[in-house]
Amino acid sequence: MPPQAVVFDMDGTLTDTEATWDVVRRGLAADAGLPWPDGATQAMMGMSTGEWSAYLVDVVGLPITAPEAARATVEAMAAHYRGGIDLLPGAVAAVRRMAERYPVAIASSSPRLLIDTAVEVMGLADVLSATVSTEEVERGKPSPDGYLRACELLGADPRQCVAVEDAPNGLLSALAAGMAVVAVPPHFHPPAADLLARTTVIETLDELTHELVAGLTPAAS
Repeated sequence: MPPQAVVFDMDGTLTDTEATWDVVRRGLAADAGLPWPDGATQAMMGMSTGEWSAYLVDVVGLPITAPEAARATVEAMAAHYRGGIDLLPGAVAAVRRMAERYPVAIASSSPRLLIDTAVEVMGLADVLSATVSTEEVERGKPSPDGYLRACELLGADPRQCVAVEDAPNGLLSALAAGMAVVAVPPHFHPPAADLLARTTVIETLDELTHELVAGLTPAAS
C-alpha cells in the first residue's frame, strides 16, 4: 500500500538552522558568563519552545525566566531568518516533488512564527496541506504528538505515512508515531547508528524520490 502522506521536519531537514539555534543559545549562555554543559546541544534538539527554554534556565543556568529565554532566542532566530534562511540541498524541490503525489505537511519544534516565516521564504505555502508546531501539542519531540497531529490534520493514518527527519529526537518522535522514517543525517551531531538502523537513510534530499517513498511501509521503520 503506498503512503497516505509525507510529513517533513523543518530545522536541520529543510532549513540549515540547527547550528544557528546552537550558536544563539550558546551566545545567551556566554553573555551570562556560563559554560555550555556537555550534551546540552543534543538534548535540546527537537524540544518544544517551552521545553528548551526551561532547559536553558534549569540546566544551563540562565539567570532569567524561561519565557524571557524563549523570547530572546526566537527574536535572534527571527533576525537570522529575515536576513535569509539557509536551506539544505534539494529541500524545496523535495517538498514539491512529494506534493505531486501525496498530501504534505511540516511538523516542527520551531515556534509558529518561525515556521510561518520559513514557509513563506521557501515559497511552499501553496503545496503544504498542514503545518504543526510542537508548541501546539502537549509534548515536544521525542514524543510523537507533533507527528500524530500532522497526520490527523491530513486525515491520514500515521502507520501509513512517511516522516522525513534528521535529528535523534525527531527520528524517535516519528518512530513513536508508528511512521516509516527517512533519515537525512546531519554532519552536525549525527544520530547513533542503532537509531539510524531503524530508518531508511539517505545522504541528501535529492534521493527522496517517488520510487523510494512508494516502497516504504510501516514495517520499514
